[in-house]
Amino acid sequence: QVQLVESGGGLVQPGGFLRLSCAASGSDLNIYVMAWYRQAPGKQHELVADITRDGMINYADFVKGRFTISRDNAKKTMYLQMKNLKPEDTAVYRCNVRSRFNTNISWGQGTQVTVSS
Repeated sequence: QVQLVESGGGLVQPGGFLRLSCAASGSDLNIYVMAWYRQAPGKQHELVADITRDGMINYADFVKGRFTISRDNAKKTMYLQMKNLKPEDTAVYRCNVRSRFNTNISWGQGTQVTVSS
């Protein structure tokens, strides 16, 4: 079983910067894809970015050029560097891990990101 713990969320002004982390513990042998999702109040759950164990990366169009996803396989940790944050980035950000066959393995509880002046 894999447990995921997110950290790094908080309140930031528009144009600001945050760095989220997602630490995995437990049996991670099957983890291939690590991903960040977010859900804003009243909106659907949406993919922000994901990264495979081999380093292949996919970004949602709304974060390209502003967010950077990375992972440290040795530390079993994924990161999301967010710059030039906008009020519309306000959401709960959750970490997700999946197998090579895109089977869901685990979800984190989420970390709140609030962008407001």
